[in-house]
Amino acid sequence: MGQEGNNLFNPSWAKHGYIQVYTGDGKGKTTASLGLCMRALGRNWKVLLVMFTKGGDNYGELISFKKLSSVINDNLTIHQAGLDRIVYSDNVNNDDKSAIQQGWHVVKEAVINNSYNLIIMDEANIAIDLGLLDLQDVIQTLKNKPDEMEIVLTGRNAKPEIIEIAHLVSKIEPVKHYWDTGVVAREGIEY
Repeated sequence: MGQEGNNLFNPSWAKHGYIQVYTGDGKGKTTASLGLCMRALGRNWKVLLVMFTKGGDNYGELISFKKLSSVINDNLTIHQAGLDRIVYSDNVNNDDKSAIQQGWHVVKEAVINNSYNLIIMDEANIAIDLGLLDLQDVIQTLKNKPDEMEIVLTGRNAKPEIIEIAHLVSKIEPVKHYWDTGVVAREGIEY
């Protein structure tokens, strides 16, 4: 059988963009999306990475991205849409909401203008869960994305409505974690 008979080489499906969700309580959701980011950059895709609820510059991935070749960096846009702290339901404030809304504006403009091949909305599920992003607005934007654009949402607590419209959902569940023995976040591994 030649390539034309094999669905893996069907150009119409290969160029279609899908909605992916990486959720669950396990470690590795952002890491998986960053692996996809690097793969896409290796194929000369234009990538937008919006890091909801994450500010500051003490993330190993940000340090690495700054060191990438100028050719690769020209295809990567990073927008941090959060403050330099961890956001929980009991400490969320108007500054968090403002930063997240700015990030959401960046995403919506990118979708409307069809200016990227891949958009990664890191921790978007958390921003939605905390009420900092409007669920219906996100759903409408995702449903109206350009056909060839791939969009990834990461974070715990993905809403059922997001899961329903997604084409791929990976639920990462912890089986065992060293945090349970008192090990704290480690530079180079967790951040």
